[in-house]
Amino acid sequence: MTDRQTEYTAPAPKADGTLEVTFTYLEMRKPSDPVPYQGPTIDNLTVLRAVEPTISFYRYLYNHVGGPCLWYERRALSDGQLKTILIDPGVHVYVLYANGVPAGYAELDTRGKNDMEVAYFGLLPEFIGRKLGPWFLNWTLQRAWSRNPTRLWVNTCTLDHPAALTVYRHAGFTPFREETATIRDPRQEPFWQSSPHT
Repeated sequence: MTDRQTEYTAPAPKADGTLEVTFTYLEMRKPSDPVPYQGPTIDNLTVLRAVEPTISFYRYLYNHVGGPCLWYERRALSDGQLKTILIDPGVHVYVLYANGVPAGYAELDTRGKNDMEVAYFGLLPEFIGRKLGPWFLNWTLQRAWSRNPTRLWVNTCTLDHPAALTVYRHAGFTPFREETATIRDPRQEPFWQSSPHT
């Protein structure tokens, strides 16, 4: 996730078709103090919870928000597998609308009871650079803490926009684990090309 008016493209794979990725896991144990940020350049903002969103709408959000950063886990799922996740009462999907148009989404996974994960968070590429990121992240964190978890956590990786880690740390998250793995470039997988709404 980022809020900078720059296009981002994931790195090319190595000759063997793999990518070396470093994952950083961050957490918050209590709400952080409000962080000053420049307000959005769009006035008409609304966030609505998508209760049991349709598969096609969710794939549209996931693929367009996560495509530049090679989000692939949900692309690899069948519609049935994805539906099982989305109808779970512990999975909360929130959609950011700017002037009535979907601009991004956040997904809170509350299935860990007191241990809550910001499973997904980001903006559609067309809305990056309009100062929506900090505003929407602040909204998401307020919503998460309203459920009184004992811990809130998130992860980012080196395939995400370079600003992502800084944004999360600025919001009050603290790294607690880092690991590096070699993965097959998801762009070479059949599901990447066959996934709707690419």
